[in-house]
Amino acid sequence: MGTENKVIRCKAAVAWEPGKPLSVEEVEVAPPKDHEVRIKIAASGVCHTDWTYLYDYEKGVKTRPFPLILGHEAAGVVESVGPGVTAVQPGDKVIPLFLPQCGECEFCLSPKTNLCFKNWSKTQHGVLADGTSRITCKGQQVYQFIGVSTFCEYTVVPEYNVAKIHRDAPLDKVCLLGCGVATGYGAALNVAKVERGSVCAVFGLGAIGLAAVMGCKAAGASRIIGVDINAEKHEIAKKFGVSEFVNPNDHSKPIQEVLVEMTSGGVDYSFECVGNITLMRAVFESCRVGWGTCVIVGWNETGSISLAPIDVLMGRTLKGTYFGGWKSVCSLPKLVEDYMSGRILLDEFVTHTLTLEETNHAFELMTNGKRFRTVIKM
Repeated sequence: MGTENKVIRCKAAVAWEPGKPLSVEEVEVAPPKDHEVRIKIAASGVCHTDWTYLYDYEKGVKTRPFPLILGHEAAGVVESVGPGVTAVQPGDKVIPLFLPQCGECEFCLSPKTNLCFKNWSKTQHGVLADGTSRITCKGQQVYQFIGVSTFCEYTVVPEYNVAKIHRDAPLDKVCLLGCGVATGYGAALNVAKVERGSVCAVFGLGAIGLAAVMGCKAAGASRIIGVDINAEKHEIAKKFGVSEFVNPNDHSKPIQEVLVEMTSGGVDYSFECVGNITLMRAVFESCRVGWGTCVIVGWNETGSISLAPIDVLMGRTLKGTYFGGWKSVCSLPKLVEDYMSGRILLDEFVTHTLTLEETNHAFELMTNGKRFRTVIKM
């Protein structure tokens, strides 16, 4: 591409400090080092987690250093690779991943988990293996959000944080598999392991919640109850498989009591897709005593859930999920192919397509409930 081994100057939406709008700036993206890949980003979904780390101090934004380039749900094309990279080559279509899969650690070698902590502590603090970021602006290092940073026309990530995908995949759609859709969909299939004929409840019908609904439907659930305080989400939720809709604001009693009455004892599987500590307890209590399973999908790094021993002694199970249980590098290509063959939905999640300069507007759409997923096209 003529840029190999050279610094690339490009545009990025930079967060100079928490709580302040993003600023589109010219940045410099250094060439990849050993076992790193530089990617030309084509499209990036705007995830609620991006907003959280910019604006929501209560959920852990203080744990990320600034200045910072957000974005972690994207797809693009490999521009160049560093020494030792064998998995991908320039021109490959790829999805950069916030969750690595090194293929060598005890977690990667176990079928019991999708976690991998290769360089985890460093990427969580915005740097790569050598302790630095590959992006600078105005002579200052800019940190890479969870090691990725896709609100930038180019980024550099470790080779074990890259999934090579089908050459015909539409990048402005499959980018959603980099986080939200894969997380919700996998929560139902991989983590809850929803059984055919079961009754499910999904709390929070944003992109992750709708993806969880899609997973419940794919697993053969007979009844899928969508729970959200935004009544406008009812109709679109039907497209993904919701059979009934409940708005907590329409009821005088706690939502868990409403669901227990609706289902004559509670649901078989419940999913918290908001990241609200108070709601998590209600979602757990909506499960049926004896065998109900509650999966926490919504992200929150602070607070705690209070449970009494009797809550679990009577047979309920509380589980959590990170990236829907998918082993990232090897699972994403199959999910892309499932989309291309019509087995999963992606187009229906996209309500807005904006430019990099409009990223702040994407956050506004998110907070006023006017969108499911906004895609930023570079």
